[in-house]
Amino acid sequence: VQLQASGGGLVQPGGSLRLSCTASGRNFSVRAMAWYRQGPGKQRELVGKITKSGSADYEDSVKGRFTISRDNAKNTMYLQMSSLTPGDTAVYFCNSYLPPFFPWGQGTQVTVSS
Repeated sequence: VQLQASGGGLVQPGGSLRLSCTASGRNFSVRAMAWYRQGPGKQRELVGKITKSGSADYEDSVKGRFTISRDNAKNTMYLQMSSLTPGDTAVYFCNSYLPPFFPWGQGTQVTVSS
């Protein structure tokens, strides 16, 4: 499976963005997937996960602001982000929630700034 995250960009504080993660290959729909992010000078961290059936869970830092969903028919996962703050500035990646991980893609940059 190869993963491609897209939809990032520059947004003002309080704004919204929707990221997409498109997977090639046959294993996407049977795996719990997750969004991760890596801020400037920080380690990559988990943002939230979604089971193969669509049940999502989130880290406290984004709970209530971010929503993860997936469309297995399209091999695509989404991250709807709202009420963005400068602290959300990072490169966002998608991958399996548990090992073995798929090859990490380049991610998509989200910059929250006025």
